[in-house]
Amino acid sequence: MPSVDTTIQLIRPGGKVTSCSPALKDAPWNFDKSPAPSYGPGSSMYDVAPADTPKQGEIPLEYRLASNEELDARIMAAKATLGDRLVILGHFYQRDEVVKYADFVGDSFQLANAAKAKPEAEAIVFCGVHFMAETADMLSGPNQSVILPNLAAGCSMADMADIDSVTQAWEQLEEIYGTEPDASGRVPIIPVTYMNSSAALKGFCGEHGGIVCTSSNAATVLEWAFERGQRVLFFPDQHLGRNTAKAMGVPLERMPMWNPRKPLGGNDEQQIQDAQVILWHGFCSVHKRFTVAQIDKARAEYPGVRVIVHPECPMPVVDAADEAGSTDYIQKAIDAAPAGSTFAIGTEINMVQRLQAEHPEHTIFCLDSVICPCSTMYRIHPGYLAWVLEAFVAGEVVNQITVDDAVAVPARVALERMLAAKP
Repeated sequence: MPSVDTTIQLIRPGGKVTSCSPALKDAPWNFDKSPAPSYGPGSSMYDVAPADTPKQGEIPLEYRLASNEELDARIMAAKATLGDRLVILGHFYQRDEVVKYADFVGDSFQLANAAKAKPEAEAIVFCGVHFMAETADMLSGPNQSVILPNLAAGCSMADMADIDSVTQAWEQLEEIYGTEPDASGRVPIIPVTYMNSSAALKGFCGEHGGIVCTSSNAATVLEWAFERGQRVLFFPDQHLGRNTAKAMGVPLERMPMWNPRKPLGGNDEQQIQDAQVILWHGFCSVHKRFTVAQIDKARAEYPGVRVIVHPECPMPVVDAADEAGSTDYIQKAIDAAPAGSTFAIGTEINMVQRLQAEHPEHTIFCLDSVICPCSTMYRIHPGYLAWVLEAFVAGEVVNQITVDDAVAVPARVALERMLAAKP
């Protein structure tokens, strides 16, 4: 396989090329053999993976030894054989050698909708991460199988909030707030989970009058929640919650952080009483890497540069940038810009690379000078894609993602609310 570093180095605007881990040069199946759960090399490599993190068994040798050309031929042949029986979804953060096979490319909000777009497809192959495939399963038809090419493609942010910890936090908050609505009918608190969370947490929100959000519609979702509740418990990404609520006028002192490892999340009862948005102690390791110093450097080196960052970045970074928006927002902003524009982008490197290749009329570069892709998106590789497609051609469904009805039914309620909350 081609070196990930080699691919990324092509887009560096100059200076020394560095990488966060030399292991990025290795094939991802080398990490499938590890007895301990891990996210693999990349931005999340130092995040602690829970013991129950899904693992991917080693795929057959023929796919591990196949050349890029052979894998390409086999994938294209399988796609041609399957025709309308197959739809492949690809997230913006996927590597180019995978996303080129996708029928739909987008962010989590767009792909949640795309999962419903081809009801005739028997197989939905999701080139993304585990929580996305779960969502596709819950939104797809009973005749459809959702397949994740590599089961180890999880999400460290999603793993930072689990159903037991959230349930315990909720019970403590109900003890403080009670459960009775106020005079206007608003309940004491509404749960909001980011799309980057397990199906169980989406189900929790569905059962407790809550909703799911994406980075595209987070503000619309918070407006929805405040119409129905006096407060919001927002999980798992603190930064998206803080940046969105701050832009809506919520004071920082009314946004305490909830650390599930501490009594009352590390707060006193008065802080909880005064809260308008309670933020979970979670984050994205890709977007946590961006800093104000990087923005200052970009402005010094490229006068007039337009800095756009993802709202999962820390608040000082979002404040220092010109704009913050979802991956779809970033894509559309660059598509609409006049030729000769210069952009410094604060999001995952594979997307930045693709934007730079698609728009040679612009100068586009990543704020982070250390190349560190999303660890778990990196786990999807053409070898896994060829394996799952050829298995389906042969009548076998491998790596199917299914969500039990006990979770899926309430989760669909929260997801349908999300899909209706159009930004």
